[in-house]
Amino acid sequence: MIEPPTGHTPVLPHEVVKLLAPQPGDVVVDATVGAGGHAALLAQAIGPTGVLHALDADGAALELARTRLEDVAGSVVLHQANFRDLRAILDERDISGVDVILADLGVSSMQLGDPQRGFSFSSDGPLDMRMDSRLEAGAAELVNRMGEGDLADLIYEYSQERLSRRIAKRICAARREGRITTTSRLAEIVCRATGAPPHSRRSKIHPATRTFQALRMAVNDELPALKELLEQAPGCLKTGGRIGIISFHSLEDRMVKWDFRRCKDEGTYDLVTRRPVVAEAEERRENPRSRSAKLRVARRTGHALG
Repeated sequence: MIEPPTGHTPVLPHEVVKLLAPQPGDVVVDATVGAGGHAALLAQAIGPTGVLHALDADGAALELARTRLEDVAGSVVLHQANFRDLRAILDERDISGVDVILADLGVSSMQLGDPQRGFSFSSDGPLDMRMDSRLEAGAAELVNRMGEGDLADLIYEYSQERLSRRIAKRICAARREGRITTTSRLAEIVCRATGAPPHSRRSKIHPATRTFQALRMAVNDELPALKELLEQAPGCLKTGGRIGIISFHSLEDRMVKWDFRRCKDEGTYDLVTRRPVVAEAEERRENPRSRSAKLRVARRTGHALG
């Protein structure tokens, strides 16, 4: 099997290839190509007669993938696009159906590691969080513009943060003293709201983790985009084609689970995985990012869409 690109380790690599079962000559979509780890594995499987369509909303990630996929056999077509645009992209190229669709919903280490992107509070940076720099509003706009009630609802809805109202109240009080523009400032505010020091050991996760997650998901419209991908997928797959979704928290996994079950009940999918596939102990030790990853896979039947 091809080695993953240096500095990037895709989660569940063996499981992805085994369960999605790409074959020589297949047309494959990596809907979240990122640094190209999964894409390289899929490209090797489909060989020189296959075609890989690689999507990512993040232009910087797409350029990294371009470099790392330039030597793979076969045809690689890159698209700077959100996966909610998959059907439109296929229609533009007169592609009626593909054999494999993969979407890895996690935030990449490259995104988290760049302070200028504003995804993480581990290093100070502008409060941005946009995966696609073409989006108009970043996290700072939400934090400084939204009403207290709406901000509390957003934080709770996207992260299940039980202290969301206390956090929203503290954010609104702090911004009256000055606009909140950096990751460290927001993290400090959240920590004060929760009563936990930034380096507290009372919890396994940083006190600001859930708030940052919620804002990132809202900025990038992540759950509505996933809903659109799931709705489009049966019409994008050939009979026998497979879709795999890797999720990293319960809101995403629940959406995928219920959509796959709905499609099974309607006769458009067979479930390849009846329960989510998770990383083995060895992978969890070597790649901490894999600890929360869940892979679900379904197969398109020959049943016509309603």
